Amino acid sequence: MPRPATSLFPDDTAAPSASADWVLAHCDGGARGNPGPSGYGAVLTDSHGKILAELSEFLGNHTNNFAEYSGLLGCLQWALDNHHPRLRVTSDSELMVKQIQGKYKVNSPDLRPLWEEARRRIAQLDRFEIVHALRHKNKDADRLANDAMDRGMGRQPTPKTLTPQTSSPQASPKPQPTMLRGFTRDGAIHLLGSATLPDGIFVKVIPE
Repeated sequence: MPRPATSLFPDDTAAPSASADWVLAHCDGGARGNPGPSGYGAVLTDSHGKILAELSEFLGNHTNNFAEYSGLLGCLQWALDNHHPRLRVTSDSELMVKQIQGKYKVNSPDLRPLWEEARRRIAQLDRFEIVHALRHKNKDADRLANDAMDRGMGRQPTPKTLTPQTSSPQASPKPQPTMLRGFTRDGAIHLLGSATLPDGIFVKVIPE
């Protein structure tokens, strides 16, 4: 029989349980505009780090906190649907984590139903833990949340294209200097034979 919900939340400084049958979930939610286009993402793994599922869902126009709760609900429902009775969730939403742990009150009428639904699903598990982590430790879930928002907004990720490596064109060989023979008279250069110079060319006179 599931233990009461009030006993499901250990101190968030405690080390994660090492039992092999725990599922570990990282979830994140966001909104562009708050409220605005929103979505959540989550990565669920076994205790050895093997990925069991990746969740990514567009939610429509909602707030960041709505999206954060939706991510938690998604993880809880996945665990229930796939018969995993022990779930440990990591989220970068301090508000949601503290509310689920019973440390903060839920004053928002928009969040109250989500909080109640989360507690209902938690009560169906044998064990549940939730902890807060900084955003940089939740990168994969954040990426999936942004993917969901991009899809909902009709945006496609810009593919990274590699510039093909081509060999640089060979430099044209430098023209070799041409030696012409002539003489100077009255400050002018006179060339011998039929040689002519194009206009604007520079010459160097080498006396013999």
